Amino acid sequence: MKEQAEKPSLKDEKMKEAEEVAAVCENNMDVDDKEAAEDKCEQVEMIDPNENLKKEDIETLTNSMGFSEIRAQKGLINGNGSVEGAVEWLFNHQDDDDIDDPIEKVPKDGGAVAQSYKCNECGKILSNMANLELHANKTGHSDFEESTEFKKPLTEEEKAAKILEIKSLLKAKRAEREETEKAENVNREKQRRFMGQEMQKTREEMEIEARKRMAKQRKKEKEDALKERERIRAELEKDRRERAANKGKLTGKLGVDGYNPSAIQYDVNPDGTPVEEDAPAAPKKKAPPSAAKMDEYITKVSSYRAGGDGGNCLKILKAYIGNVVKNPGEPKYKKINMENKAYKTKVKPFLGAKNLLLAIGFAPTDDGTALELTEDADMEVLAQANAKVEAAYEKYMK
Repeated sequence: MKEQAEKPSLKDEKMKEAEEVAAVCENNMDVDDKEAAEDKCEQVEMIDPNENLKKEDIETLTNSMGFSEIRAQKGLINGNGSVEGAVEWLFNHQDDDDIDDPIEKVPKDGGAVAQSYKCNECGKILSNMANLELHANKTGHSDFEESTEFKKPLTEEEKAAKILEIKSLLKAKRAEREETEKAENVNREKQRRFMGQEMQKTREEMEIEARKRMAKQRKKEKEDALKERERIRAELEKDRRERAANKGKLTGKLGVDGYNPSAIQYDVNPDGTPVEEDAPAAPKKKAPPSAAKMDEYITKVSSYRAGGDGGNCLKILKAYIGNVVKNPGEPKYKKINMENKAYKTKVKPFLGAKNLLLAIGFAPTDDGTALELTEDADMEVLAQANAKVEAAYEKYMK
């Protein structure tokens, strides 16, 4: 035990005293001092601590359990003189460097074997290590020491009361564990339902988009059919007028594909004249990302709720921008590798993320593999963006 290592036992104090007396006896000193020391040496009688050990206990540890004799003796000396205490002590100290060293003699009046354990915080005497651990768990006390005081065995009534106390403690621990498991199960069920709702929402959105595409396609097919009917009517009207002008004869040839080639003709008017095509409109150029739209970009990223993707993206953006704000002189924080796995999986797929970086001063490199902070980037804008991203991340994680 930690407390035993810090506080020497009665046996250790006696051993130390005996060693000091022996050292005094051997040193050169005055006659009077030497005589006094010799008198003290004569008063201290050293004995072998193995004399008080039971032979049957040693045989049990050596023959039945396979311990060496020196280890069996040390286990009994330090384990309250019982086989159970010896086994417990050996299991805890079998890797000690001095486990197989010879056992030294001890002073006669210091060879008492510890019979129990004492709690220094409340003074309670505990008969064995199991009771010590139970007392520590129940009270939270941690200061213990060995004691030579014999702990009287419990009566049958005391044993029954102790068993009820232990059962009560176990029941309380079991109830606490069940409450914890119940809370965890509730949280898992909430998470499962949330994910199910998000998946259902995604499926509904996909179905709505599919219906819109189908409706748009049906509308286009109806418009194409209407234009084809108008074209055929125009051809028939043209033939009727030509027959009326040529006495029922038709000057034009009717091909195998009908009045016109098989392709649908949209470039003729009902009277057969070609339709003048308007010049193609120039494609609209998208406005470059602007710092004034930072809130819009952050809101788009925060809208990704399924699987926490939006939160992961905000976390990466917070790291990119926060590193620049906190370390404006570090060149390594001013360049973002777009080939990086984190950027590809947690930033690139989400609308608004790249526009936010471009809006605050980042620009693509010539090879298009990275985003680099321009020299004229405004640090105040970066600080504002950092604060807004941090606030959005905290709101997202609530």
